[in-house]
This record gives sequence, C-alpha cells and structure tokens, in this order.
Amino acid sequence: MIKSEILHPELLSCLAKCGHKTNIVIADSNYSFVTNSAPHATIIYLNFAPGMIRSTVILEKILKYINIETVTFMEYPADFDNTIEAEYKAILPAGTDIAYVGRNEFYAAAKSPDTLLVIASGEAKRFANLIITVGVVS
Repeated sequence: MIKSEILHPELLSCLAKCGHKTNIVIADSNYSFVTNSAPHATIIYLNFAPGMIRSTVILEKILKYINIETVTFMEYPADFDNTIEAEYKAILPAGTDIAYVGRNEFYAAAKSPDTLLVIASGEAKRFANLIITVGVVS
C-alpha cells in the first residue's frame, strides 16, 4: 500500500501528469462540473456528501505534490462575506500570486486546454471555486 497524503489512484495519476502552466480546478458542490470543464480534463468526484470532502482539505493535500504559480478566484459580490477565501489564503504559501476574475472569465479559464484536472469537492460554501496554475519545481 502506498504511503502518501493522497491515496486516490486517479488523482495521483493526474497530479503526476501536471506540468508548468497546467490548471487544476477545485470546485465547490454548486459547480457544474461537466459543462464548465475542459472537454479533455479528468473530473475526480470527491463530493460524497455535502461538506465531505471540504475544498480546504483538498487544497492542503494537493500542495504537498505541486508548486503553485498562480491561484485564480471567482469574483464575488462586495456585500458577500467570503469566509472560504480567508481559509484558502491561510493554506496557500506566503506570497502566492492571487487573481480575481468574473464568473464567465473563470468558466472560460476552467474550460481552457490548459485545464487537466477538475476536482469536485463536497464544499458547501459559496464562491469556493479556485483554479491553481501549476508552477515550476523550486
């Protein structure tokens, strides 16, 4: 048996295939995984039940396997208390380049040929979607 922070074989395989500039989408439970993903992207369904598995856990574990060049968040209304954003920022390495884009621009990026992996989480919080652009090995 593999001794690893991640045991999911298909997820490990996809992470191993990621190179510099590859996009990984971590999507909340409200995300339309099939229609807002690149046609060739692998969708890993980790959304067993609401709140299981949280997107923050997925991000924390993935960071043990890849370096980040950029993280892209979907913009949210100014009056929305986006607590998940603070949770993500607490997990991301210091100095991570963070971008914010509108909903349609986010979906376009998720559908781009650079997106190799989409992870469907059970995250119930709204606006918990993010795109990780894989960085170079440091």
